[in-house]
Amino acid sequence: MIVGDDMGLLIEKDIVLKTLRRMSHEIIEKNEDLKEVILFGIMSKGYPLAKIIQENIKLYEGIDLECHPLDISSYRDDEKKSNSVNPELNVDNKICILIDDVLYTGRTARAAMDALVDFGRPKKIQLGVLIDRGHRELPIRPDYVGKNVPTSREESILVQITGETPGVYINKKVDTL
Repeated sequence: MIVGDDMGLLIEKDIVLKTLRRMSHEIIEKNEDLKEVILFGIMSKGYPLAKIIQENIKLYEGIDLECHPLDISSYRDDEKKSNSVNPELNVDNKICILIDDVLYTGRTARAAMDALVDFGRPKKIQLGVLIDRGHRELPIRPDYVGKNVPTSREESILVQITGETPGVYINKKVDTL
């Protein structure tokens, strides 16, 4: 998605990167044995964030965590697509941390948890999100939150890490009938 005139800058790229550094430190503090941790970036916006967290942890702790993209499209309850599970990946007794850009209703996180169990039985599943905008429809709460951004249901949040206009944006235009 390209940032348009109806989107207002909410968080600049430098603050996003600083927030991801803080989240990386929280992951380090909360998990005693980082060698048990596997990062999963929910496709497509969560994976670049997971890669940044992976790089931060390698810089701070000297440990190169596994980091994988997680395609949840076949696990969504609102849009079924083909399954693309990597049969060689095993998460048995691992701490799996799901990373995504925005947490809204919780349906994406639920689908990601469903996808993880196809890889085995994790010891623990944690959730990290850059933006928590509220409006949960499922009882899901993140373990790591970059920023809480209260929104209306009519608003939308866009996280853009690369490209000409990196940052976090909120739509300013609310459609009325």
